[in-house]
Amino acid sequence: MKRSKMMELGVGLFMLAGIVGLIFLGLRVSGLNLPGTGGGETFQLKANFANVGSLKPRARVTLAGVNVGRVVAIELDTEWYDAQVTLELDAELEGQLPRDTTASILTSGLLGEQYIGLSVGGDPDTLGDGDTIRDTQSALVLEELIQQFVSNMVSE
Repeated sequence: MKRSKMMELGVGLFMLAGIVGLIFLGLRVSGLNLPGTGGGETFQLKANFANVGSLKPRARVTLAGVNVGRVVAIELDTEWYDAQVTLELDAELEGQLPRDTTASILTSGLLGEQYIGLSVGGDPDTLGDGDTIRDTQSALVLEELIQQFVSNMVSE
């Protein structure tokens, strides 16, 4: 009888550990940071885009294909009527990115999620916390491409 209770307790603890592990992995994949699970020091940059497509907050930011940050906020810039995107990047990049760095909204696959890809330039001056990336390339919107294609076919 005692052996049966110990077996049940062991299986229960094993199941509990598995559930906690699945919850932890789910939160990590979703992009949320738990206290004490990384995140680390960061700094922020801003970039203005004419069209952000379906870019969403918490989208990844990459440099040479490596995740270096995430999108924190997307707001309307009422001065220029552009979308102002706030990026949160790893602190080790602060003072390392040239001022002529380009930010492009890219898509994973044909219809996948959108993210921001950074391409570095050659300017000796660098970007710091709160600076704005001036050279940006807006999202490629599939509906606009189809509309252009159809209008070109009709005009011919």
